[in-house]
Amino acid sequence: MKSVLLAPGMAAACVAAALAATAEAPRLVNARLETRSAATGLERAFPAAVAAARGPAWIGYAVPGERRHQMCCWDSADSAGLGCPGCRLERDGAFTARGEDVGTGGGPIPLEGDASLVVMFRAEDGQLDRIRTFSAGCALDAGGLPVVWLTDVSPAESVKLLRSLVGSGLSAGKPGQRVGQPALAALALHADPSALDALVALARQDPSTQVRGQALFWLAQRAGPKVAGIITRAIEEDPETEVKKRAVFALSQLPYGEGVPLLVDTARRNRNPAVRRQAVFWLGQSNYPRALAFFEEVLKP
Repeated sequence: MKSVLLAPGMAAACVAAALAATAEAPRLVNARLETRSAATGLERAFPAAVAAARGPAWIGYAVPGERRHQMCCWDSADSAGLGCPGCRLERDGAFTARGEDVGTGGGPIPLEGDASLVVMFRAEDGQLDRIRTFSAGCALDAGGLPVVWLTDVSPAESVKLLRSLVGSGLSAGKPGQRVGQPALAALALHADPSALDALVALARQDPSTQVRGQALFWLAQRAGPKVAGIITRAIEEDPETEVKKRAVFALSQLPYGEGVPLLVDTARRNRNPAVRRQAVFWLGQSNYPRALAFFEEVLKP
């Protein structure tokens, strides 16, 4: 277990040494950093870190992302790629992170994004109250709070943890908005194969209409050979019209126009008029030739 105080203006050599000791810790400022190993299992290390948080504190770890992402904060589009944009953990908004503040990684955010995903959990009085997700290159301002950084985290165990928090309602009077929904988003961004299996299970079986709809959206972002069939099955079989409509939207999000033929089929054949209207709407947002041919056909006098 290692602890170090990181503050703006600290000499670059000191910060670089501290970050090297954390094994992939994010680029932190204003943080009272402590590292712990989760080699014995995240199911033990994470609850222990949450239970120990009497005052507000952040707990985080890094896992491989399913693709390269740029997930950070910018005050404006002008700041993207200039210096190093960073995020304030304790409130919304960005700050400009200087190289001397965050160690050796203080250059521009790479255009291709980062391959690693940083998941940060806010805890207070032994309870979770927020989850935030960033790309590994994003500098983070912890507002002077403790940050427990977990090393040796198994990606599959991270998926299992986040899956357990989806729909948990642990969110300071805003059920799902600060824990459940961000947990689902973070889960969806994991590269581990178990993340896709978890999304499929949530889309098919979760009792919450909202969770099933969100899982379908995230499935579309991942694409892959089995995704389209899962989405169309939801359109046909889910008992809730709202989920069917979200599944139609998910088809529109499939890359390279892969969902257009399925949208056309839905617009023509689905028995639910609200679902057909939704399919027609999203076809209208597409410029793919198959969508244009569909409208030419239906608009013929």
